[in-house]
Amino acid sequence: MGLKKGINAWCFPESIELEKLFHQAKEHNYDGVELNLSDDDSSPLNLSSSDEDLMKISDLAKQYQLELPTIATGLHWKYSLTANEPKIREKGKDIVKKMLEVGSIFGAKSILVVPGVVEPSVSYDLAYERSLVALKELAEIAKDLRVSIGVENVWNKFLLSPLEMRDFIDKINSDFVGAYFDVGNILQYGYPEQWIKILGERIRAIHVKDFNCSVGNINGFVPLLAGDVQWDKVVSALEEIHYDGYITPELMPYQNSPEQLIKHTSHSLDEILKCNLQQV
Repeated sequence: MGLKKGINAWCFPESIELEKLFHQAKEHNYDGVELNLSDDDSSPLNLSSSDEDLMKISDLAKQYQLELPTIATGLHWKYSLTANEPKIREKGKDIVKKMLEVGSIFGAKSILVVPGVVEPSVSYDLAYERSLVALKELAEIAKDLRVSIGVENVWNKFLLSPLEMRDFIDKINSDFVGAYFDVGNILQYGYPEQWIKILGERIRAIHVKDFNCSVGNINGFVPLLAGDVQWDKVVSALEEIHYDGYITPELMPYQNSPEQLIKHTSHSLDEILKCNLQQV
Protein backbone atom coordinates (compact mmCIF):
# COMPACT_ATOMS: atom_id res chain seq x y z
CA MET A 1 0.00 0.00 0.00
CA GLY A 2 1.64 3.21 -1.17
CA LEU A 3 0.22 5.70 1.32
CA LYS A 4 1.75 9.17 1.35
CA LYS A 5 2.07 11.56 4.29
CA GLY A 6 0.33 14.89 3.88
CA ILE A 7 -0.16 17.80 6.26
CA ASN A 8 -2.92 20.41 6.20
CA ALA A 9 -1.84 24.05 6.42
CA TRP A 10 -4.18 24.57 9.39
CA CYS A 11 -1.71 22.52 11.44
CA PHE A 12 0.66 25.48 11.25
CA PRO A 13 0.25 28.91 12.87
CA GLU A 14 -1.97 31.19 10.81
CA SER A 15 0.77 33.80 10.54
CA ILE A 16 3.46 31.48 9.14
CA GLU A 17 4.93 32.41 5.77
CA LEU A 18 4.29 29.88 3.02
CA GLU A 19 7.97 29.19 2.36
CA LYS A 20 8.59 28.50 6.05
CA LEU A 21 5.56 26.20 6.07
CA PHE A 22 6.93 24.24 3.11
CA HIS A 23 10.37 24.14 4.73
CA GLN A 24 9.01 22.65 7.95
CA ALA A 25 6.84 20.16 6.06
CA LYS A 26 9.84 18.91 4.10
CA GLU A 27 12.11 18.90 7.14
CA HIS A 28 9.66 16.66 8.98
CA ASN A 29 9.32 14.20 6.11
CA TYR A 30 5.93 14.97 4.62
CA ASP A 31 5.30 14.21 0.97
CA GLY A 32 2.73 16.91 0.36
CA VAL A 33 0.86 19.88 1.80
CA GLU A 34 -2.87 20.53 1.67
CA LEU A 35 -3.53 24.26 1.32
CA ASN A 36 -6.84 25.88 2.27
CA LEU A 37 -8.74 28.33 0.10
CA SER A 38 -9.66 31.49 2.01
CA ASP A 39 -11.76 34.58 1.35
CA ASP A 40 -9.07 36.71 3.02
CA ASP A 41 -7.03 38.46 0.35
CA SER A 42 -3.99 38.43 2.66
CA SER A 43 -3.95 34.63 2.62
CA PRO A 44 -1.50 33.00 0.16
CA LEU A 45 -4.39 31.05 -1.40
CA ASN A 46 -7.59 33.05 -1.70
CA LEU A 47 -10.55 33.63 -3.99
CA SER A 48 -8.70 36.43 -5.76
CA SER A 49 -5.52 34.45 -6.43
CA SER A 50 -4.57 34.73 -10.10
CA ASP A 51 -3.16 31.94 -12.23
CA GLU A 52 0.21 33.65 -11.86
CA ASP A 53 -0.12 33.62 -8.07
CA LEU A 54 -1.03 29.94 -8.15
CA MET A 55 1.91 29.06 -10.38
CA LYS A 56 4.27 30.78 -7.93
CA ILE A 57 2.86 28.64 -5.11
CA SER A 58 3.19 25.50 -7.22
CA ASP A 59 6.78 26.35 -8.16
CA LEU A 60 7.67 27.04 -4.54
CA ALA A 61 6.29 23.66 -3.48
CA LYS A 62 8.34 21.98 -6.19
CA GLN A 63 11.47 23.70 -4.89
CA TYR A 64 10.90 21.81 -1.64
CA GLN A 65 10.00 18.61 -3.49
CA LEU A 66 6.48 18.71 -2.11
CA GLU A 67 3.23 17.84 -3.84
CA LEU A 68 0.01 19.84 -3.48
CA PRO A 69 -2.29 16.81 -3.79
CA THR A 70 -5.53 18.18 -2.33
CA ILE A 71 -7.21 21.52 -1.66
CA ALA A 72 -9.49 22.20 1.32
CA THR A 73 -11.56 25.11 2.58
CA GLY A 74 -13.77 26.14 5.47
CA LEU A 75 -15.82 28.47 3.28
CA HIS A 76 -18.67 26.04 2.71
CA TRP A 77 -19.85 26.58 6.25
CA LYS A 78 -20.36 30.24 5.33
CA TYR A 79 -21.50 29.63 1.77
CA SER A 80 -23.37 26.35 1.93
CA LEU A 81 -24.48 24.49 -1.17
CA THR A 82 -27.78 23.87 0.62
CA ALA A 83 -28.54 27.35 2.01
CA ASN A 84 -32.01 28.83 1.53
CA GLU A 85 -30.65 31.95 -0.16
CA PRO A 86 -29.89 31.27 -3.87
CA LYS A 87 -27.04 33.81 -3.86
CA ILE A 88 -25.30 31.93 -1.06
CA ARG A 89 -25.71 28.61 -2.88
CA GLU A 90 -24.28 30.16 -6.06
CA LYS A 91 -21.34 31.54 -4.08
CA GLY A 92 -20.78 28.05 -2.71
CA LYS A 93 -20.64 26.65 -6.23
CA ASP A 94 -18.26 29.41 -7.31
CA ILE A 95 -15.96 28.40 -4.46
CA VAL A 96 -15.95 24.79 -5.69
CA LYS A 97 -15.17 26.01 -9.21
CA LYS A 98 -12.28 28.09 -7.91
CA MET A 99 -10.95 25.11 -5.95
CA LEU A 100 -11.10 22.94 -9.05
CA GLU A 101 -9.20 25.57 -11.02
CA VAL A 102 -6.59 25.79 -8.26
CA GLY A 103 -6.33 22.01 -8.16
CA SER A 104 -5.81 21.88 -11.91
CA ILE A 105 -2.89 24.32 -11.73
CA PHE A 106 -1.40 22.61 -8.66
CA GLY A 107 -1.71 19.14 -10.18
CA ALA A 108 -3.98 18.13 -7.31
CA LYS A 109 -6.03 14.97 -7.53
CA SER A 110 -8.94 16.07 -5.35
CA ILE A 111 -10.60 18.95 -3.53
CA LEU A 112 -12.56 18.80 -0.28
CA VAL A 113 -16.21 19.88 -0.37
CA VAL A 114 -18.67 20.09 2.52
CA PRO A 115 -21.84 18.99 0.66
CA GLY A 116 -24.28 21.01 2.75
CA VAL A 117 -25.70 21.58 6.20
CA VAL A 118 -28.98 20.43 7.71
CA GLU A 119 -30.35 23.05 10.10
CA PRO A 120 -33.72 24.16 11.49
CA SER A 121 -34.45 26.21 8.39
CA VAL A 122 -33.06 23.62 5.91
CA SER A 123 -34.68 20.20 6.18
CA TYR A 124 -32.74 17.02 5.53
CA ASP A 125 -34.61 16.14 2.36
CA LEU A 126 -34.24 19.66 0.97
CA ALA A 127 -30.51 19.67 1.75
CA TYR A 128 -30.19 16.32 -0.01
CA GLU A 129 -31.95 17.58 -3.14
CA ARG A 130 -30.02 20.87 -3.31
CA SER A 131 -26.65 19.22 -2.72
CA LEU A 132 -27.29 16.53 -5.30
CA VAL A 133 -28.27 19.06 -7.97
CA ALA A 134 -25.26 21.27 -7.24
CA LEU A 135 -22.74 18.44 -7.25
CA LYS A 136 -24.09 16.95 -10.47
CA GLU A 137 -23.52 20.34 -12.11
CA LEU A 138 -20.06 20.74 -10.59
CA ALA A 139 -19.10 17.20 -11.59
CA GLU A 140 -18.99 18.31 -15.23
CA ILE A 141 -16.45 21.02 -14.40
CA ALA A 142 -14.44 18.54 -12.32
CA LYS A 143 -14.39 16.18 -15.30
CA ASP A 144 -13.18 18.91 -17.65
CA LEU A 145 -10.38 19.93 -15.26
CA ARG A 146 -9.52 16.31 -14.30
CA VAL A 147 -9.72 17.07 -10.57
CA SER A 148 -12.04 15.08 -8.31
CA ILE A 149 -14.55 16.49 -5.85
CA GLY A 150 -14.26 14.77 -2.48
CA VAL A 151 -17.45 14.96 -0.38
CA GLU A 152 -16.37 15.13 3.26
CA ASN A 153 -18.12 13.65 6.28
CA VAL A 154 -18.37 16.47 8.80
CA TRP A 155 -20.60 17.40 11.72
CA ASN A 156 -23.27 18.86 9.45
CA LYS A 157 -26.15 16.53 10.41
CA PHE A 158 -26.10 15.24 6.82
CA LEU A 159 -25.14 11.94 5.12
CA LEU A 160 -25.01 10.23 8.49
CA SER A 161 -24.38 6.65 7.40
CA PRO A 162 -21.86 5.04 5.05
CA LEU A 163 -24.69 3.48 3.06
CA GLU A 164 -26.29 6.88 2.50
CA MET A 165 -23.02 8.53 1.51
CA ARG A 166 -22.23 5.66 -0.84
CA ASP A 167 -25.64 5.91 -2.52
CA PHE A 168 -25.48 9.72 -2.66
CA ILE A 169 -22.15 9.58 -4.49
CA ASP A 170 -23.44 6.87 -6.82
CA LYS A 171 -26.46 9.02 -7.75
CA ILE A 172 -24.09 11.74 -8.96
CA ASN A 173 -22.63 9.07 -11.22
CA SER A 174 -19.30 10.68 -11.99
CA ASP A 175 -15.78 9.33 -11.89
CA PHE A 176 -14.82 12.77 -10.60
CA VAL A 177 -16.98 12.81 -7.47
CA GLY A 178 -16.12 10.62 -4.52
CA ALA A 179 -15.59 10.79 -0.77
CA TYR A 180 -13.05 12.75 1.20
CA PHE A 181 -13.15 10.57 4.30
CA ASP A 182 -12.25 12.03 7.70
CA VAL A 183 -11.36 9.29 10.19
CA GLY A 184 -11.72 11.37 13.35
CA ASN A 185 -14.96 13.08 12.38
CA ILE A 186 -16.81 9.79 12.14
CA LEU A 187 -16.03 8.49 15.62
CA GLN A 188 -18.91 10.40 17.22
CA TYR A 189 -21.47 8.29 15.33
CA GLY A 190 -19.71 5.42 13.60
CA TYR A 191 -16.67 3.25 13.06
CA PRO A 192 -14.12 4.47 10.51
CA GLU A 193 -13.06 1.04 9.35
CA GLN A 194 -16.69 0.20 8.47
CA TRP A 195 -17.11 3.42 6.50
CA ILE A 196 -13.87 2.81 4.63
CA LYS A 197 -14.88 -0.69 3.57
CA ILE A 198 -18.36 0.41 2.47
CA LEU A 199 -17.20 3.50 0.57
CA GLY A 200 -14.36 1.52 -0.95
CA GLU A 201 -12.99 2.82 -4.24
CA ARG A 202 -15.16 5.95 -3.93
CA ILE A 203 -12.65 7.35 -1.41
CA ARG A 204 -10.48 9.98 -3.07
CA ALA A 205 -8.54 11.24 -0.03
CA ILE A 206 -8.22 10.70 3.71
CA HIS A 207 -8.12 13.18 6.60
CA VAL A 208 -6.84 11.93 9.94
CA LYS A 209 -7.33 13.26 13.43
CA ASP A 210 -8.03 11.49 16.70
CA PHE A 211 -11.03 11.83 18.99
CA ASN A 212 -11.74 11.20 22.65
CA CYS A 213 -15.26 9.76 22.76
CA SER A 214 -15.64 10.37 26.51
CA VAL A 215 -15.55 14.12 25.80
CA GLY A 216 -18.01 13.82 22.94
CA ASN A 217 -17.89 17.37 21.60
CA ILE A 218 -15.55 19.62 19.61
CA ASN A 219 -13.09 19.58 22.53
CA GLY A 220 -12.69 15.83 22.07
CA PHE A 221 -10.34 16.18 19.10
CA VAL A 222 -6.80 15.31 20.17
CA PRO A 223 -3.42 14.64 18.51
CA LEU A 224 -2.94 11.37 16.64
CA LEU A 225 -2.64 8.30 18.90
CA ALA A 226 -4.10 10.21 21.88
CA GLY A 227 -7.74 9.27 21.25
CA ASP A 228 -10.02 6.31 20.58
CA VAL A 229 -9.40 5.65 16.87
CA GLN A 230 -8.30 2.05 16.40
CA TRP A 231 -5.61 2.80 13.86
CA ASP A 232 -4.71 -0.80 13.16
CA LYS A 233 -8.27 -1.43 11.96
CA VAL A 234 -8.25 1.78 9.91
CA VAL A 235 -5.04 0.91 8.10
CA SER A 236 -6.23 -2.67 7.58
CA ALA A 237 -9.43 -1.34 5.98
CA LEU A 238 -7.42 0.99 3.72
CA GLU A 239 -5.28 -1.95 2.66
CA GLU A 240 -8.42 -3.97 1.94
CA ILE A 241 -9.78 -1.36 -0.47
CA HIS A 242 -6.30 -0.83 -2.01
CA TYR A 243 -6.22 2.86 -1.15
CA ASP A 244 -2.89 4.35 -2.23
CA GLY A 245 -3.31 8.10 -1.83
CA TYR A 246 -2.55 10.65 0.86
CA ILE A 247 -3.47 10.58 4.50
CA THR A 248 -3.50 14.14 5.74
CA PRO A 249 -3.71 15.29 9.37
CA GLU A 250 -5.99 18.24 10.02
CA LEU A 251 -5.17 19.47 13.53
CA MET A 252 -4.94 22.68 15.51
CA PRO A 253 -1.37 23.92 16.12
CA TYR A 254 0.08 23.72 19.60
CA GLN A 255 -0.25 26.98 21.51
CA ASN A 256 3.43 26.79 22.45
CA SER A 257 6.27 25.57 20.20
CA PRO A 258 3.88 24.92 17.28
CA GLU A 259 6.52 23.22 15.14
CA GLN A 260 6.48 20.37 17.65
CA LEU A 261 3.00 19.44 16.40
CA ILE A 262 4.40 19.04 12.89
CA LYS A 263 7.24 16.89 14.23
CA HIS A 264 5.09 14.77 16.56
CA THR A 265 2.40 14.24 13.92
CA SER A 266 4.97 13.00 11.41
CA HIS A 267 6.23 10.42 13.91
CA SER A 268 2.65 9.41 14.77
CA LEU A 269 1.86 8.90 11.09
CA ASP A 270 4.91 6.67 10.78
CA GLU A 271 3.60 4.51 13.64
CA ILE A 272 0.10 4.42 12.19
CA LEU A 273 1.34 3.35 8.79
CA LYS A 274 3.40 0.58 10.37
CA CYS A 275 0.30 -0.67 12.26
CA ASN A 276 2.66 -1.11 15.18
CA LEU A 277 0.70 0.71 17.83
CA GLN A 278 1.49 -1.75 20.59
CA GLN A 279 5.00 -0.32 20.76
CA VAL A 280 3.94 3.33 20.98
